[in-house]
Amino acid sequence: MVRDVGRAEELAQDALVVALEKWPETGVPDNPGAWLMATAKRRAIDELRRGKLLERKHEELTHELESLQGTAAPDLDAALDDKVGDDLLRLMFVSCHPVLPKESRVALTLRLLGGLTTEEIARAFLVPVPTVAQRIVRAKRTLAEANVPFEVPEGEELAARLSTVLEVIYLVFNEGYSATAGDDWLRPALCEDALRLGRILAGLAPKEPEVHGLLALMEIQSSRSRARVGPKGEPVLLLEQNRALWDPLLIRRGLAALERADALGGAQGPYALQAAIAACHARARTAEATDWTHIAALYEVLTQVVPSPVVELNRAVAHAMAFGPEAGLAIVDTLTSEPALQDYHLLPSVRGDLLSKLDRLDEARVEFERAAALTENTREQALLLARAAACARDTGRS
Repeated sequence: MVRDVGRAEELAQDALVVALEKWPETGVPDNPGAWLMATAKRRAIDELRRGKLLERKHEELTHELESLQGTAAPDLDAALDDKVGDDLLRLMFVSCHPVLPKESRVALTLRLLGGLTTEEIARAFLVPVPTVAQRIVRAKRTLAEANVPFEVPEGEELAARLSTVLEVIYLVFNEGYSATAGDDWLRPALCEDALRLGRILAGLAPKEPEVHGLLALMEIQSSRSRARVGPKGEPVLLLEQNRALWDPLLIRRGLAALERADALGGAQGPYALQAAIAACHARARTAEATDWTHIAALYEVLTQVVPSPVVELNRAVAHAMAFGPEAGLAIVDTLTSEPALQDYHLLPSVRGDLLSKLDRLDEARVEFERAAALTENTREQALLLARAAACARDTGRS
């Protein structure tokens, strides 16, 4: 309504502040969403009047806001294209406008709608925090200057924005699956949001293989959630998990979604390939039964489809499991000078793991300590420091 995503964000925050001040005294209104919307609209009207904006465009906008002031939330929804069927997903399609570069679209949507901080987004992109912050600021400015209409696209335009929406959902899920910072290893609410959006998308775009590929990946990964943390919230690594705790319903859903992606010709898509890797783990009744040779082959294909240092690091882990730690370490050592991985804690973590398997314990301890210093997740930090201490003890016994 205000034609400015940055201003809209500030108005929404202002409305929330007013609610925090008033609701403890007056109680939560029957329709909280409509109350917040009306409060934000009044703020917008007051700002336009205070600024004495006399241009016809602003006058028309003021009249529009005044006429909408009493509108309830259901009427607002009716004014939008409801084909998407979910408020958050609808807004994601709106904010992923092609006037923005893809990186800016993803960063802006993650910040405004995905619940991620600038630091978490920077970690996902493996870029400095100021770079992400600048992308978000520029994206807001570009949308405002281009006078982009905030409406849900249809047809080909909707399809054109689909890949960005998929990437946003994927990154939100990843942050929930392995939290960047804080005291929790998992952020279940983010995983659940991403999974819900993925299921809605699969219904909206039933013929898009990568939609089913992403859904398959999230369903299978989510199946492990109960087994990924111990009684005190500590991380439990994949090979040490109690597979009896894996959710068989989510696994079945994931495998079915993967079959749909394959049937639509999407077996080589990046999300479908990752889902196929997750399916290898899901099908193995024990860690020892895992088909690591097949997983390594899938990573070979994935590196061709979406070449990146993170995929290469994962390929190193698979090669180590399939062909021995020396084979994995040879790949990891080629990544130590990769600029994007200089502050990525999983690089020294993986290197430390492979060195420990080769009984190069002093070197492994140094890598685990470096990885612990780089991560901002306290659970992960404790795990890495424990592994460093174990290397030191084993060195002493030697």
